[in-house]
Amino acid sequence: MYIHLGQDTVVKKADIIGIFDLDTATVSKRTRDYLAKAEKAGRVINVSTELPKSFIVCTKNNEQIIYISQISSATLLKRSESGIEYSLN
Repeated sequence: MYIHLGQDTVVKKADIIGIFDLDTATVSKRTRDYLAKAEKAGRVINVSTELPKSFIVCTKNNEQIIYISQISSATLLKRSESGIEYSLN
């Protein structure tokens, strides 16, 4: 099953480690440091053309990739629980 993160980006549900609200999660200095370090390492992908609302931590080839999305964490959670499968065809 795939989850649509925004724009033309979909990821496998099994690859998602966590979905986080950008406003509440970045209150923590540790989270801000984590995101800054990931960005410096080139592991952050912005799939948002509007105000970002969430970030999604995924694993790809044993490396963490962080997607920044304009879709709220609540909506992404609903998509992951809906059982609707997205096809890449």
